[in-house]
Amino acid sequence: MSIRAEDVYRLAKLAKLRIAEDAVEGVERDLSKILQMVDQLREVDTSGVEPMVHAIELSDVLADDIVGPSLSQEEVLQNAPAHDEASFRVPPVLG
Repeated sequence: MSIRAEDVYRLAKLAKLRIAEDAVEGVERDLSKILQMVDQLREVDTSGVEPMVHAIELSDVLADDIVGPSLSQEEVLQNAPAHDEASFRVPPVLG
C-alpha cells in the first residue's frame, strides 16, 4: 500500500497536527515503509501462538500490607495548617 500526499494531510488533520509542505514527502516515504512492515507481519503464521498482554511474564512485586501503629486523629490535625474539628481544610479547587 502506498501513501499519497492527500493521505498525509488527512492523517495530520485527524491527529490535529500541522505539517510543513517540505515534510510531506518524507512522511509519505516513512508511512509507506511502516505499512510495508505491517504487511510483512501479516504474512507470519501465528495460528499456534496464544494471545498475550505482555511479551514477558510479570509478577506482583508489592509487599503485603501490615497494620502498624499510626497517629491519632488529633495528632494528625495538629500538624495541618488549617483544620476544623474532624478534617483538613483546603482552598477550593473548582470555581
